[in-house]
Formats: sequence, structure tokens, C-alpha cells
Amino acid sequence: MTQTTSLRPPWVDAAEPPRVIPRRHPGRWVTVVLILALAVAIVQWAVTNQGFGWEDFRTYLFDDAILGGVRNTVILAVLAEIISLTLGTLLAVMRLSENKVISGFAFLYAWFFRGIPLPVILIFTYFSAAVLPRIGWGDFSVDTNDVFATPFLAALIGFGLNDAAYTSEIVRSGLMSVPKGQTEAAYAIGMSPVKAMRRIILPQALRIIIPPLGNAFIGMFKLTSIALVIGYGELMNTTRAIYSSEFNTIPLLLVASFWYLLITTILSIGQHYIERYYGRGFKRR
Repeated sequence: MTQTTSLRPPWVDAAEPPRVIPRRHPGRWVTVVLILALAVAIVQWAVTNQGFGWEDFRTYLFDDAILGGVRNTVILAVLAEIISLTLGTLLAVMRLSENKVISGFAFLYAWFFRGIPLPVILIFTYFSAAVLPRIGWGDFSVDTNDVFATPFLAALIGFGLNDAAYTSEIVRSGLMSVPKGQTEAAYAIGMSPVKAMRRIILPQALRIIIPPLGNAFIGMFKLTSIALVIGYGELMNTTRAIYSSEFNTIPLLLVASFWYLLITTILSIGQHYIERYYGRGFKRR
């Protein structure tokens, strides 16, 4: 008679289950120790280094001129992002149109502004009166110098038009991520295209749109430093004006870096909660 070999593990019939020993990761702990040691060394070096000019840093951190530059930076970035988001969303919808003229215009707009450097756009906008003396038609026209001769308006229009090209591609990618059947189902129950976009397509697309759009918004705050080419008094231009006369470049750059980091940190926290809100139901465990 053949004896059947049992396939049951030997510990199944044991009185006590085997003790699971977790796997050791000595390399991780060595890496953690090295990172902490390096961080402590860098902090100690920075704090004790007189070249950073920490006294001047504390003096100018809340200086009225610096705070004015921070205010101008925030105002310019927020208003330019509003223009960018409004125009970019319109261009994204136009790009998805079945009409070749409409979609072609949106494509050419993105192609043009993504191909021209931002400083060139700002300078051209600032001196646009040389090629377009008046804006409008007949009695309903204004002098171009009254509109674009101020650095703020020139920077606002330049940043808004330039960033709208990138925003349109972000929004378009989000809209295309929604399955076509969602749109067809919305039309089947009698929704208009506008209502289907607002109630069905856009809420699903925002999960894809928010992360890159938030990064673009954060990048906008740093890109405002380019406005110094037309003399707008944002944070970087204000900082440059001070250290050019006081000859304390490093402390003033640290002041500008502090405010940029603070603003981007606040925006990053807000982006995190917005992403979590629109990502409900898609969170991976």
C-alpha cells in the first residue's frame, strides 16, 4: 500500500505558530544617519558663516520696500493666473472643436506663445505703442501708451497671454482624459454641451488638471521675477535695487528666497487639499 505524502506545512500541526522575524534593513539606517549628519553640518555651517550677513537679513526681512515687492508679486501673479486660466480654458475647448478653423486658431496661439521667450513678450508688450499707436476703433479707441506704458499692465498682459498657452494644454489633457462615453451619455439625457461640460466632464477632468495647474501657478510666482526687464517693482526687482546701492547682495538674496519659499509653501499646502478634494474615490491605498 502506497503511503500518501502530506502536503501540509510542518508548522500547521505544531502547538505554536512560527515567529515571523522582520527583515533587517541596515542600509536604510546608515543612509538616514548620513543624511542627518549632513543636514546638521550644513545648518551649522550656514548659521556660523558670516558671509551670509544674517544681521542684514533680519534688518531687511520686513522692510517696507521688501514687503511692497512681495505685495506687487502676489498681485501680479494672481491676476495673471486669472487671465491665464480664463483664456487657457477657452483655448482648450476651442482646440477640441470639430471646426478646423477654431481648433487651428487655438493651436497657432499655443504654438506662438510657447515658442517666444517670455522676456521678449514682456518687452514687446511694453513698447507695443511703436507698432500699434491706438487700440480700438474710431471714437472707441484709446492711446496704447495709456494701457501698456505702465510696467504693471504690460507685465500683467504679457504674463497672462504667455501662460494661457501652457494652461490650454493642461486643461485640454484633462478634458481628453474623460471617456467619450461620458459626454455621449450626458447628451443622451438631454444636457446641453455647456451643461454637460459643467456638470459631467469638468468635475472629472479636474482630478487630472489640478496637479499640473497648481505647479504652473507656483511657477508663476517665480516667473514674476522676469518682470524686472521692464522695471516692474516686484520682489526680485526691489531686492536688486537695494543690494545694488547697499552692496549686500547675499543677505538680500536670502530675504528674497525666504519670501519666495514662504509663498510657494502656502500654495503647495493649498494645492494638496484641493487635489485631495477632487481625488476622492481615486485614492490608492
